[in-house]
Amino acid sequence: MIEIENVRKSFGPLEVLKGIDLTVQNGEVLTVIGGSGSGKSTLLTCINGLEPIDSGRILIDGTEVHAKGTDLNKLRRKVGIVFQQWNAFPHLTVLENVTLAPRKVLGMARAQAEEIAVRQLNHVGLGDKLKTYPGRLSGGQQQRMAIARALAMSPRYMLFDEVTSALDPQLVGEVLDTLKMLAQEGMTMILVTHEMAFARDVSDRVAFFHQGVMAEIGPPAHIFGDPQHPETRKFLSSSRQ
Repeated sequence: MIEIENVRKSFGPLEVLKGIDLTVQNGEVLTVIGGSGSGKSTLLTCINGLEPIDSGRILIDGTEVHAKGTDLNKLRRKVGIVFQQWNAFPHLTVLENVTLAPRKVLGMARAQAEEIAVRQLNHVGLGDKLKTYPGRLSGGQQQRMAIARALAMSPRYMLFDEVTSALDPQLVGEVLDTLKMLAQEGMTMILVTHEMAFARDVSDRVAFFHQGVMAEIGPPAHIFGDPQHPETRKFLSSSRQ
């Protein structure tokens, strides 16, 4: 599981995480919603160890992420992360992009890495794009390639940071369908998203962040149907407009 205990994080004088406590169980899908600057994306980068924390603890399967003796490269093999921008290598084909990390980080032989990459690219519906270069893909296809690239490392947990926000509206659905498929297969996921209908349909729990605080958390029916915190009600009301 992922355990977050009283985590605080500041950038200069601005405190963006103000004592976050949260546990994500194996197989759970947690969606994090909230306005810009509420700390959602920062939480993901802290979980993955990309950002240091000021105080508190984050544990993944009992290993403290930010402890001095922790091998972050080894730990990150368990925790895939996909960002808004897919950051593909433009001079490499789709297949080469997806095989790169298993070969360089895990030391896999090319044949084994390609076998895994082909499986994951088929998994996300890109089995016919193996020899295509990223610049020839649509935005939705590029984002699905980024998901396949993360899955090729065989992570136990996946973090998604607003992965549809840079896409044209007509391309959002194909990426959300991929995330729904992963949820149905039992992947443990934390997703930051502005897609409220998706959060309602897919999540086991929804957490609402406001100004660095987790103001409210609960099942989708509770958060969307009967929110208790006034800021949650205000946010959801504005989201429906």
